[in-house]
Parts: sequence; structure tokens; C-alpha cells
Amino acid sequence: MKNLLLSATMLVASAGVAFGDTYRPECFVPAPETSTISYDAKDGPYKLAFVNGFAGNDWRIQAIQSAKAWAARPENAGKVDTFSIVSVGNDSAAQIAAIDNFIAAGYDAITFIAVNPTAFEPVIRRAERAGTILVPFDNVLDTDKVVQVNESQKELGALKAQTVMDILGGNAKKVLMVNGLPGNATDRDRRLGMMSVLEQVDGLEIVEVVGNWDTGTSQKVVGDALATHGEFDAVVSQHGSAGTINAMQSAGHPIVPMGVDGENGVRILMDELDIPGVSASQAPAMSAIALEAAVALLEGNELPQTIYLPIPQVKAEGLEAGVNYFPDLPKSFNTGTGFAECFAPFTPEEITGQDPDNT
Repeated sequence: MKNLLLSATMLVASAGVAFGDTYRPECFVPAPETSTISYDAKDGPYKLAFVNGFAGNDWRIQAIQSAKAWAARPENAGKVDTFSIVSVGNDSAAQIAAIDNFIAAGYDAITFIAVNPTAFEPVIRRAERAGTILVPFDNVLDTDKVVQVNESQKELGALKAQTVMDILGGNAKKVLMVNGLPGNATDRDRRLGMMSVLEQVDGLEIVEVVGNWDTGTSQKVVGDALATHGEFDAVVSQHGSAGTINAMQSAGHPIVPMGVDGENGVRILMDELDIPGVSASQAPAMSAIALEAAVALLEGNELPQTIYLPIPQVKAEGLEAGVNYFPDLPKSFNTGTGFAECFAPFTPEEITGQDPDNT
């Protein structure tokens, strides 16, 4: 495999990484046609930061709690000198400024959920010059210069759409699509995945609304869509799906196949109402995998440039109280508490015991 030296500390290998060629491939699974990145090893303990953007929904809150739960585990605590978290809202300039502040303060690695996918090339160069490792996750960047942690968003969207179309036997007249926060790579790619399936259905009308990955917003826009467009044959929702289900119940809409997220309340409703379909999630515990990847890179290990984690999912018929949803926990709790391929998933108590505040 031919290697190209990019700097004194950073190495990228040619595309086409085979499973097993990199560090802990069962956890850090290479995406198709990705490259690899490694850095010179650095002694710990390390100064780490998580720069969150938007913080206005339960998923982001649990991502912060999951990151703190990771740092609190004994096997990680000894590797961490300082761990800081800041949320900056939907302003990419504010997020870049926060990253620059941590770079200037000598932080070894910074994880972040990018506000948009295109504005970070200059800060990537500044981080490289300073020897700071950047690991974006969830909303990732349009770049191949840093390791990124994600699930395949196109696959997640396609999974939901394909499941409902399979239940319908491939035939439908009208489907409601509840999208996420505009301007994010995650929203864009999930929609592309859904459309890759739905566009193949002859004569299908696709009604799209913007739910901002938020339960309250989704409930309002879905209620409006029902009032305007009447009944749908199926629904595919990125996140905030409890609001979607509540709106349909309030409108007296018949039960139809749904592709929904993995919030606890969503799975409770699916089971109670016998809603066919799939609950598949972008697990907020991905924040912990990004930190795990950052430490692996600081220790000199080689990782895929794009890491695709497995998609936590369960079909409606596989829902089981106390196993993949939890009636005694808040409805806003996300059932994606970890990835067993990387480390033991967090218990609900580990996550809920952490506060979601900046530190």
C-alpha cells in the first residue's frame, strides 16, 4: 500500500482499506473506499475537549452525558488529564472559535459535532500545525484529512424506507418524510438514503416536512401535513418520531408502517400501538467512540479516515420491555447506549448520572 507523507506527524494511506488492516477494526470499522490516518504517538495523560454545536434536543444532551460517562470509567480516567465540554449553538464561526481556543490552550485532541460540513478546512490546518488531533462525529465534514466517526447516514435512511416499503409489498401512493435540521451533512445524507428507496416506487407522492430532529417541532409539522394532505401509507422519520406518532394519534390517523428513531418513548409507543416498522438510531453514545478514537490516535494507532459504526436497530416484532426499551426511564432517553464492538455499552444509570452542562 503506497503511503503519502502529509506532515511530520500525519500519515494517510491510499483508498481501499481492508477490514483488519487497522487498529481494532471490529470497533473502528472502515467505510468503503476510505483511507487511513495515523499520527506520531504522544505520551498521556491527555487534554481532551468536546465542542458541541446545537444543544436543543435530548439526543445532544445524551451525547454530552455519554462523553462524560466515558471519561468517568476507570479504564479511561487515567488517560485523561483534562476533559472540557462546550456547546456553541448553530453558529459555525462560534464553533470554530471554540476549537481554536482549545488548540491555543494546548489540547491534545478535540471531538466535535460540526455545525456544517464545509467551513472547517482552515481550522483543520491550524490544528495540524499545532499538533492537535480533530475527530468530528455525527455531523461530519466534507474532508478526508481527519478521522471521522459516524454511522452510514445514507444506510440509516435507506433502512427505514426499505423496511416500510417491504411491509407494504413495494406499493404505496403517498409517504410522509420527516427530515432533520437543515444544513447538516447528517440530514442531507439520511434524506438521500430515504430517497434512494422511495424514488424507485412508481407513482409515489413524497411529502417532506422539517422536524429539526425535535419531538415538539415534528408534532407540529406533521399535524400540519396531515391537515393539508390527509392520510399517508407510511412514514419515515429521522428523529423526533414520538412527536410524529403523537400527531398522527391526535388526528385519528390509521396505524401505518413507520421507520422511526431509537428514543425510548418511540419504542414504547411502537409496542403499545402495534406500529409495524423499524426503530433505528444514530446512537448518542457515538460521542464516546469519538473520544476512544482520539485516544487511539494519540497513542499512535492507525485508524480508517471514515469510521462507520453499526446501526442500532430493532424491528417492531423484536421490541421487548427492559431489553431494548425501558418503561421506567424518561421517554426522551435514547436507547443507543453504546456499541458492544468497542466496549461494554453504558448502563442507563451511567448516562443519567452525568449532567449535560458545559465543563
